Amino acid sequence: MRPGSRSLSFCLFSGAEALLVRDTDLVTEICPSPNHGERRGCERPDHLILHYTGMKTGAEALERLCDPQAEVSCHYFIWENGSIVQMVPENRRAWHAGQSSWAGVSDLNSRSIGIEIVNSGHDWRGEGDQLPDFPAEQIASVIRLCADLLLRHPILPRAVLAHSDIAPGRKSDPGEKFPWEALAKAGIGHWVAPAPLSAGVSYGLGDEGPPIRAVQALLSVYGYDLTMTGVFDASTERVVRAFQRHFRPALVDGRADFSTLQTLRNLVAALPSV
Repeated sequence: MRPGSRSLSFCLFSGAEALLVRDTDLVTEICPSPNHGERRGCERPDHLILHYTGMKTGAEALERLCDPQAEVSCHYFIWENGSIVQMVPENRRAWHAGQSSWAGVSDLNSRSIGIEIVNSGHDWRGEGDQLPDFPAEQIASVIRLCADLLLRHPILPRAVLAHSDIAPGRKSDPGEKFPWEALAKAGIGHWVAPAPLSAGVSYGLGDEGPPIRAVQALLSVYGYDLTMTGVFDASTERVVRAFQRHFRPALVDGRADFSTLQTLRNLVAALPSV
């Protein structure tokens, strides 16, 4: 399967309820994965999870997502040039989220649509240890696909999430270079302008007391899976890093500095009251 290639507008997906026309006209290619099942306790997906592929090439990632022994898959796969591949029907449970949690929901696979975006990510960095950029044409397709999904499924802005949001102990994708602000300008996801970096209060590993419990409470209210221990432990640091990657990407260091805390407060304040 090559970037930009086109295929049939429908195909036989393997598994129960297999025959399905493609779910959106934005799809340019069908590459069915055998790795899917029935959604559990959820008739329609109400979360949208964005990933990067995190492999050296898109072709390797696509092959893995189709490998029954790998036991991973996604609903959509987006090449660098913006071509969109459908791999699992939207009414099926793809295996992209793994062990994860958000706002008390633990089976995110059953509740979500998963989009894999071709990008080698943190494990295959370019020159100078820099994360690779997401090409403009790729992000344009991400925005078009997300907008289409939001029109057809009951997905609230705060339920458009990074893989790292729902699995901060395991995942870093789609990473701090993913342009969440561009998606927000298109009406996709929950977003406030990050507070600028500045001097001020900063909490990190080993700190404890009421201020740390308050930080943990805010992160939990927003949706992150975090126990309010009052101790800035390794779990808290991982969640803060995930928050920074999504909402304050200028500095991802796991410290709850003034900028991170103010951005978090602003996000919580901007949540709908109902």
